Amino acid sequence: IFLLRQFFLTIPLDLDEAARLDGASYMRIFWQILMPLSVPAVATAAVLTFMGQWNAFMHPFIFLNTKAKYTVAVGIRYFQAVAGSSEVMEPTEHLLMAATIMMTAPIIIMFFLAQRYLVQGIVMSGIKG
Repeated sequence: IFLLRQFFLTIPLDLDEAARLDGASYMRIFWQILMPLSVPAVATAAVLTFMGQWNAFMHPFIFLNTKAKYTVAVGIRYFQAVAGSSEVMEPTEHLLMAATIMMTAPIIIMFFLAQRYLVQGIVMSGIKG
């Protein structure tokens, strides 16, 4: 919320005033002027929110009591604990590394998909209105 608030504070009020003089309603100003300008900020907020929820460990660990409902982070920790306590002592590092790559793959894919908007947001943040 703070990120989006700060972004919207950087948009000059002259845009709103010009649109109001042209007869645009508040909803039209929001959807056709402010939302296209805020795509980099929304993309940044979406990437950060996705990363935070995808990598969440403590809340799912505390609240979930069924192994079938475990998130990927909790599942990897559970797998590590079970594999480390096995009596056979089979090497499971390769399985842990594969699970870790599978956990980071969606974040990397999302970054590449949103990279254009993230870079645009960084470039636009240095422009003073």
